[in-house]
Amino acid sequence: MTLRTALFATTCLALAAPAFAEEVNVYSYRQPELIKPLTDAFTAETGIDVNVVFLNKGMVERLKAEGDRSPADVVFTVDISRLNAVVEAGLTQPVESEALTDNIPETYRDPDNNWFGVTTRARIIYASKDRVADGEVTTYEDLADPKWKGRICTRSGTHAYNVALTSAVIDHAGEDGAKAWLSGVKDNLARKPQGNDRAQVKAIWAGECDISVGNTYYMGKMLEDDEQKAWADSVRIVFPTFADGGTHVNVSGVAMTKASPNPEAAVKMMEFLASPEAQEIYAEANYEYPVAPGTEPTELVKGWGEFTADGVNLMTVAGHRPAALRITEEVNFDE
Repeated sequence: MTLRTALFATTCLALAAPAFAEEVNVYSYRQPELIKPLTDAFTAETGIDVNVVFLNKGMVERLKAEGDRSPADVVFTVDISRLNAVVEAGLTQPVESEALTDNIPETYRDPDNNWFGVTTRARIIYASKDRVADGEVTTYEDLADPKWKGRICTRSGTHAYNVALTSAVIDHAGEDGAKAWLSGVKDNLARKPQGNDRAQVKAIWAGECDISVGNTYYMGKMLEDDEQKAWADSVRIVFPTFADGGTHVNVSGVAMTKASPNPEAAVKMMEFLASPEAQEIYAEANYEYPVAPGTEPTELVKGWGEFTADGVNLMTVAGHRPAALRITEEVNFDE
């Protein structure tokens, strides 16, 4: 083979070889099947492939261990404290984007643009239709009223969802007030904290307690399950408020990693997640509330009732997490 022939063959091979496809790598605390409608829609719109690694726990530790070699571009979490933990560990980078700031209200994003919420869920009360009258419980403060002694079920006080609620109580009542509140709730428990939010509704159905605290989307999850539908039908949703505020909400949110190897694709994905189209897809798949202007939850979710979200920025709530955990341990809530 002559040199000219060899060069020609090499050139032809190079031209025939496909270009590397764009991709974005996601570390997610939410199961891949729950975000698949989003990732499929993103790929269909942009041609960018999405690779999802589901992490049940240990996201911060994994990102720290991987350091600058981490393949992760975006983290996807389901709680403000988990978002904040990644930020505080120095594992994210700010994203400056008009599409993000236009679509995500200030309450649901980091003031320094390190994370952005895409949907919300309310932390509400599930109340027995048979044993709890309308209007009998209306505030979070009511949960500490002695009239509920032996009537409340809940999951562990140290679970992220309950820690976020206790953090919100701290914001409204201070640490001493939150400690007194949490102690009062503990005194009213029907059993030791255990299980997940759905397990508490099952306990109401079984007559073990009359009210529980849980996230709104679990109602949708129970209604779509043949076995759990009876649990859902035994309760109604109550949107409690703080005595001087609104209903506590939490977020599903995203952030770009500091070591992102595909930053342009990562920004495109974050902007897509903030779009009204994507938020409504995600809200429908997971029975949550989109936050972009002009978006609506599904008819099922709207049927649960209206509420006014508490106005505090969720970063402020996240800042109370260490105190909330300490208080929970001090009152020995999970005893």
